[in-house]
Amino acid sequence: MGILSRASYVIRSKVNSILNRAEDPTETLDYSYEQMRDELQDVKQGIADLTTQKKRLEIQKRRLEENVEKHNRQAREAVQQDRDDLARQALEKKNSKMQQIEEIEGQIAELQSTQDSLVEKKNELQSRIEEFRTKKETMKARYEAAEASTRVSEAMTGVGDEMDDVGRAIERAEDRTDEMEARSQAMDELQDTGAFDDALSDKDSIDRELEEVSSDREVETELETLKSEAGTGADGDGSGSAASTDEVESELADLEAEVDTADADEDVDVADLEAEDLEAEDVDAENR
Repeated sequence: MGILSRASYVIRSKVNSILNRAEDPTETLDYSYEQMRDELQDVKQGIADLTTQKKRLEIQKRRLEENVEKHNRQAREAVQQDRDDLARQALEKKNSKMQQIEEIEGQIAELQSTQDSLVEKKNELQSRIEEFRTKKETMKARYEAAEASTRVSEAMTGVGDEMDDVGRAIERAEDRTDEMEARSQAMDELQDTGAFDDALSDKDSIDRELEEVSSDREVETELETLKSEAGTGADGDGSGSAASTDEVESELADLEAEVDTADADEDVDVADLEAEDLEAEDVDAENR
């Protein structure tokens, strides 16, 4: 195989592979169906043209037959008038027209045979087109179902191109998230160790440690003070506690007296209301 022929073969194979990937079976079936319908239309048009030619010949035949009758009549009239020469001319024309009629009849018979053959082929082609249309719709339905099933399977298994892109995007997001989390933890660790100085403060790490020690000492001192105060209160006599108890009991006695007074006033108000109701009933009885 020469270089040119080999290159041509490789190019054809590449083009064929590209066309196979780009080809949509449903579109191909629809296009084939339309092509067959166009062929059927051409056959119908041919039959119509053939029938038109046949009709023209039949019209021409009828006219020739009319001329034959005319020449017969002319010949009879010429014989009646003893004009044999005119009768002979009329008969010659009649024979010429008869020959033309025979030729036309032969042509009409050929056209009729061709027409019958075309009609038969047209019917056969139309039947094949209908059969192909049914098969085409079935194949399209099967292809679309298989395509949908393939897409679902690829989506579920994650082997499709789109799912592969989604998987890579998730991996990139996870890597980016891990990187940001590690960076945040590193910054927190460096901040805790004082590796980074505060940009808004002129204190260094030594100053901050001294402040923390001073703050701890103040807290310890305040705690010792609270403990000493609590110990002093516990060691004193109980006179303060007794006085506080007497005051509480006095306040409780005053509250009980106020409650009893309020109950007595409420009882008086109830008695007054009952007396008023009785007087109103007496007045109503007198009015009746």
